Amino acid sequence: MPAGRLIAVLAALTVVSQFHRSSLGVIAPELVDALGLSPRGLGLAGGMFFVVLIVVQLPVGVMLDWIGPRRLVAGLTGIAVAGSLLTAAATDEASLILARAVVGLGCAAHFMTAVLMCSRWFSGARLGTALSRVFALSQLGNLLAGWPLAALAGLAGWRTAFVLAAFATAAAGAAFWLAIRHERPGSADAPPPVPEPLRAVLRGVGEVLRAPGLAPVIAIQTVAYAVVSTVLGLWAGPYLHDVHGLDGGERGLVLAAMTVAQVVGVLVVGPLDARFNTRKRVVLAGGALTLATLAALAAWPHPPTAVAIGLLVALCAVASYGVTIVAHGRSLFPDRLLGRGMTTLNLAQVVGASVMPVLTGAVAATLTADVPGAVPPEGAYRAMFGVIGACLAAGLALYARGPDAPPRPGGAGG
Repeated sequence: MPAGRLIAVLAALTVVSQFHRSSLGVIAPELVDALGLSPRGLGLAGGMFFVVLIVVQLPVGVMLDWIGPRRLVAGLTGIAVAGSLLTAAATDEASLILARAVVGLGCAAHFMTAVLMCSRWFSGARLGTALSRVFALSQLGNLLAGWPLAALAGLAGWRTAFVLAAFATAAAGAAFWLAIRHERPGSADAPPPVPEPLRAVLRGVGEVLRAPGLAPVIAIQTVAYAVVSTVLGLWAGPYLHDVHGLDGGERGLVLAAMTVAQVVGVLVVGPLDARFNTRKRVVLAGGALTLATLAALAAWPHPPTAVAIGLLVALCAVASYGVTIVAHGRSLFPDRLLGRGMTTLNLAQVVGASVMPVLTGAVAATLTADVPGAVPPEGAYRAMFGVIGACLAAGLALYARGPDAPPRPGGAGG
């Protein structure tokens, strides 16, 4: 299969997953009005997608190694379609949270399938570049969850938007099924591999957990993606509405700019590990810049709207080093453990991405008046940015204690 075709179909899967992950942010004020959501309820709805991913990540890793990504993705896509339709039909806080759980289950294998397939088709220094292309294209999902979703919700309603998202999800799953015939280069001319017995597959989980250098990577993986998913996917829209008075179209444009900044950041950061032959230092540099941006958002009372927008866009640009963390993590596992190894790392990612929205929602609720219709004050948003920054600082401190994993021998070292 041509590399471009592989990247295109993997990107289609990750686009729909990113859309579903981020789709609440820009229409959050509308959901609050229509469904009577509290700040805590909005945080729970935003985090439920990731709560389900936590529960199913290890089973998904086992299934990726046992039955392969093609059949697994096909089965889960139908669940994601159902979840999108349930979102469109939500009538209250509980039904929205349930719908988000179903969508999370349906998208549980999308990103790990992309990592698994890229890891089998690209090796060494080429892996970071391939992953950066897939992940950059995946940000189209965030882009669609910004201004286009806000515009469509304004024209046809947010319920119609999620019905259309269900059709798009089905189309991505069908494209993957039709395009992906072989899971690795040359497998068309080779006898099919003999699947491991299930007992051996489960034993491999223990091998993964004992991999040298795993703990520091898990530490940064837990918080790095959660920073962007929590800000871009959940709180940026309400912050721009409640603090700076932006309407749905204006919020959508800002979120679109944040997404474009993330795309550019991923494309720039992706090849840096190969250029400088270090992964650890790329991650630490990106993390330090992200921490500085969060500190400015937390410490600056009532910043001008243009400054606040600039900081949010800058945050998405400099927080694009997650692709390098994935490449670092992939280097820890042999091919036979790849599905289980990468889903173990993804489990850390979704733990962070599920806990951080709930944590920040609790912070907002604590600092918001306990009356119907109350919105978080400006100080509550600054407190949330501060909590997010503190979580990132802890992850960076732990990651800094671990070894490097340069793409080529003789790298920069730990």
